[in-house]
Amino acid sequence: MGLQQFEQRLERLIEGTVAKAFRGQLQPVELGKRLTREMDLHRALTVRGTIAPNMFDINLSAGDFERFSAFIDVLARELVEAAREHARTSRYTFLGPVEVSIGADETLLASTFVIEASVAEGEEQLLEAVVLPDGRRVSLAEGTIVVGRVDECEIQLNDPNVSRRHAEFRRDGDSIFVIDLHSTNGTKVNGMVIRQHRLSDGDVIMIGGTPLRFEAN
Repeated sequence: MGLQQFEQRLERLIEGTVAKAFRGQLQPVELGKRLTREMDLHRALTVRGTIAPNMFDINLSAGDFERFSAFIDVLARELVEAAREHARTSRYTFLGPVEVSIGADETLLASTFVIEASVAEGEEQLLEAVVLPDGRRVSLAEGTIVVGRVDECEIQLNDPNVSRRHAEFRRDGDSIFVIDLHSTNGTKVNGMVIRQHRLSDGDVIMIGGTPLRFEAN
């Protein structure tokens, strides 16, 4: 994960003819590098642990904003994931949900940008989620989430190795379990075949041939 996978996903996003427009100009991964650096610069040690900024306002030059406009929402989502991953590896704590906003500033020159990072408290919430290969997060705040190939599954995977109803994520108190639903090809957690498993932050769940990642915060 981290900035390397962030860069790889963004490269796939802007591959082909679109990618040519970025040669010699501002690259999306530069935003990720600066964002994580801002987290490091503005972290604070408290009795609650090391607190990092969770709100990021990014302003680009008008021209760069226009070039990024076709995938600006996806870019913001990827930057949120980069911040969360950096917090996990650095053992930082957030006081609220991570949010990234991207806008334009007519006064900025091409290839320059400004990031304002701040700490904002939010309502305490259950942040457990499953992260899909494309970076989307599916909340596990409550109820049961079924993973499979058919439309009625909350997480639908287009993978021939995934059963129609392959596995489910289920909350039990403060714990999240993944349970195999007698699938054809089985379910693995960190490479081990399981029938039922209590998940920990960072666990990789292999559903058929598709890896999912569990995040506890």
